[in-house]
Amino acid sequence: MWDGWVDFGIAVVVGIGVAIVVAVIATIVLAVVARRRRWAGVLSRQSRAPFRMLLLVVALWVAVRVAFPDETWRGILGQILTILIISASAWLLASLVVVATDVALGRYRIDVPDNRVARRIRTQTLVVRRLAIAIIVIIGIGAVLLTFDSVRAIGASVLASAGIASIVAGLAAQSVLANVFAGLQIVFSDALRVDDVVVADGEWGRVGEITLSYVVLDLWDDRRLVLPCTYFTTTPFENWTRKGSELLGAVEMDLDWNVSPALMRAHLRQVLERTDLWDGRTSVLQVTDAVAGYVRVRILVTAKDAPTLFDLRCLVREAMVAWVQESMPQALPVQRVLMTDAAAPAPRTSADPTPTGDGLFTGSAEAERRASTFTNAIPILRDDDAEPST
Repeated sequence: MWDGWVDFGIAVVVGIGVAIVVAVIATIVLAVVARRRRWAGVLSRQSRAPFRMLLLVVALWVAVRVAFPDETWRGILGQILTILIISASAWLLASLVVVATDVALGRYRIDVPDNRVARRIRTQTLVVRRLAIAIIVIIGIGAVLLTFDSVRAIGASVLASAGIASIVAGLAAQSVLANVFAGLQIVFSDALRVDDVVVADGEWGRVGEITLSYVVLDLWDDRRLVLPCTYFTTTPFENWTRKGSELLGAVEMDLDWNVSPALMRAHLRQVLERTDLWDGRTSVLQVTDAVAGYVRVRILVTAKDAPTLFDLRCLVREAMVAWVQESMPQALPVQRVLMTDAAAPAPRTSADPTPTGDGLFTGSAEAERRASTFTNAIPILRDDDAEPST
């Protein structure tokens, strides 16, 4: 009896020794490669623990299968170690996915001005990482359950009724699956990326995270807005950085008719030349409306991104208001009231001329002919017509 336990102990020691040797060799090789390749260092940090765990469990599993003296406990320990091997393998595969995505993300920086491609790659990579890890976990759990004979029997019966089960599961998880497919559609259609500036649900913010079920917006006032992925596939939203981060913004002012657009335009040029917020692309001042006693002046300026544009618009608005107050106070918006004597209205006599003139549908043969197309009336023949009307 003791000979069997001694053989088992020797098998365990030999297995652990082999595992240690393999782990040391792998560590040395990765350390050497890491001097020239960045991915080797990332692989060593992320996968060291699951790799060593897998080696240790495999060594114990081999020792139990080869030299464990008790037949009854050999099967139980073998199944436990098999479950641990499946778990360690899933852990190692998940770490390899993390390593691969981290290396890919390291090649695309998003802290640079022109980062549209980097943001697209980062968004797709992060979603693929989450999806791959979820698939690995699900497969690992299924593999663990299939190590039990009773679960295999249940699995066979479930497969026999897979049609009904799939329909029931599809109806029960309809909203969840809709969000998952919407998340995949968002990512791979390049409609939305991490770090995009968007306006959604009436809020302005930056995309902080995209998952398979929801999108997190980091709003400008440090709040977080969480929206389901289906929102971005069914509801229109504004993406301010779809093609680039540069934006055009407007500043509108209602002023009096005494304003001088030429002087305002000269002062605007001075304001923009003194600030670093303006990117130098566009500077336009136009009068876009002149009704209801006011002149509407619209100023268009450009900036490198949305936050800079917001500050630039505030700066221009404040500078122009101060300039109007100091240099052209007559241009400040005012309301005029005409005072008249209500007791003595202007007399109106029968000598007032009757309004005459040609209109669109009256006053001439052509106008009356045009009117007949809408009324089916017979045009009146006029003495000065060149030819009679029919």
